[in-house]
Amino acid sequence: MGSDLEPSPAAVTEVPTPSRASGSGGNGADEQPRRRRLEPDERRAQILAQAIEMFGERPYAAVSTAELAQRAGVARGLINHYFGNKRDLYLAVVRRMVTLPRADELAVPTGSTRERVEASVRWLLDTISEHGSTWVKVTSHEGVGDDPEVQQILDAADDAAAQRLLVMIGLADGEASEEPRRAMVRAYGGLVKVAGREWLTRGTMTRAQVHTLLVDMLSTLVTESLPRVHRSS
Repeated sequence: MGSDLEPSPAAVTEVPTPSRASGSGGNGADEQPRRRRLEPDERRAQILAQAIEMFGERPYAAVSTAELAQRAGVARGLINHYFGNKRDLYLAVVRRMVTLPRADELAVPTGSTRERVEASVRWLLDTISEHGSTWVKVTSHEGVGDDPEVQQILDAADDAAAQRLLVMIGLADGEASEEPRRAMVRAYGGLVKVAGREWLTRGTMTRAQVHTLLVDMLSTLVTESLPRVHRSS
């Protein structure tokens, strides 16, 4: 901000599209790129996509906004324009990694408890695999370290994910007694993060093995631990 590289809101990012130069006589070697203007939302999404990729590839300190701009095909000032500084961009990446699909887009599974648990774990793993190593890094604090704002985002995401999981397994009743259940599901979420790391970054487990582990643990939580907590509350 304030940099001579910073564009005005009307500035555009351009991407090449094929165009034949006039007078080429049909020779493909004479084709010149024509530039297509990107809408602001497209430019912002383009920058964010590259940031997600780069923060997944390397530590936070090793990510250069100059390189990011080059890879995204934008002027460096556009990063400042849309996101602010590098930390602000990282916070946008964290939010994107932990944002769940909207509730009205969620298909709540039916069937037996085991079938609902199986479907819920498949949903969890699909969500994790969509973001890959970047999800692992941001949820395990491999980015900016102990940052209060990052922690606030992650805490809110953990709570939302726990509530979503309770809905999927049929245990969200909206009563005060639901809070201990949500806390236990958040604790289960810690296992999900560690298992995801073993699968996605360390390669010590396959998706099928992680699926089996998480289904068994969630089944035990639903059929044994949660009912006991409910009875004692």
